[in-house]
Amino acid sequence: MQVSCAFPTALDTPDKIAVAERIGYQRAWIYDTPQQSPDVWMSLALAAERTERIGIGPGVLVPSLRHPMVNAAATATLCDLAPGRVAVSFGTGFTGRRAMGYGAITWAFMDAYIRAYQGLLRGEVVEWEGARMQMLHPDGHAPKRPVEVPILISALGPKGNAVTKKLGDGLFSTLVVPDFAGDYSWSAYLAWGTVLDDEESDDSEHARAAGGPGWALSLHGAMEFGGPDAVRELPGGDQWLQVVQRRPEGERHLAVHSQHCVGLNDADNAAWDAGGNVTLRDVTVSGDRAQVRDKLEQLRAAGITEIVYQPCGPDIDRELERFYDVASDLTDAGKVDA
Repeated sequence: MQVSCAFPTALDTPDKIAVAERIGYQRAWIYDTPQQSPDVWMSLALAAERTERIGIGPGVLVPSLRHPMVNAAATATLCDLAPGRVAVSFGTGFTGRRAMGYGAITWAFMDAYIRAYQGLLRGEVVEWEGARMQMLHPDGHAPKRPVEVPILISALGPKGNAVTKKLGDGLFSTLVVPDFAGDYSWSAYLAWGTVLDDEESDDSEHARAAGGPGWALSLHGAMEFGGPDAVRELPGGDQWLQVVQRRPEGERHLAVHSQHCVGLNDADNAAWDAGGNVTLRDVTVSGDRAQVRDKLEQLRAAGITEIVYQPCGPDIDRELERFYDVASDLTDAGKVDA
């Protein structure tokens, strides 16, 4: 199993990707979340200039945020800056859409979008929104077509699986491991959590800062996919809802997604303080070294070929090092001195 990392794109993300390269991570994915992040492509270009080996790419692109020509041109540019190191993944938009009040895009739209994007990178004339178009970049303006880049697709259900099988080079999943994860030779899984010290409690300040943002996704996901009743079933869920429901109904998604994947917002802190932290080890890859290693073994047994770890907290470098020290035992690549 390859050991990769992910970052909710921030101003220092290119530097953090360079740190991840020194530690030994195989790939770094960064989020396409413009409502809370700087531009994903600008950040990747800076990362390309500051690294030499590590794979890089957006994880995941949300098609509705950009015209397929824009993503195709950006992909070609990044492939020129980091030849042989680029991969791209697409998703229907959890944070990238729901944090702005929209629902997920349809799989029919995803299918059409990726087909147009792939056709553009091959140099073909494609049709999009009723118009015929082609990448017309002269020499020196983009690499010659075709531009070869592997594509992963984030899918959890049968519709997404069907699109991934038709158009993708692999699967990108998170939150739950789909039954079909083992059907792909490249099956990446995005996870959060922290390596706790022996005897460290689940409600330590380190656990809150480094494991809490991933833990909070159980509440955010329950609200988005199951509504208030699903949240109430979780420890601390009532306290979480009380904070979220202070906002007008049409703005509650703003309260849900504030600090998403970065820190704990007011609702998350209320749930944590009410005892919600008891599920930390259940909903994230958190625990002592042996427990984290067991969780990774379970993911590998389920068909995951690439663990994608997103560190959190005030000391990202330390979280990257601690996780890699445990996870590198599961890869033939071994450890690289930082």
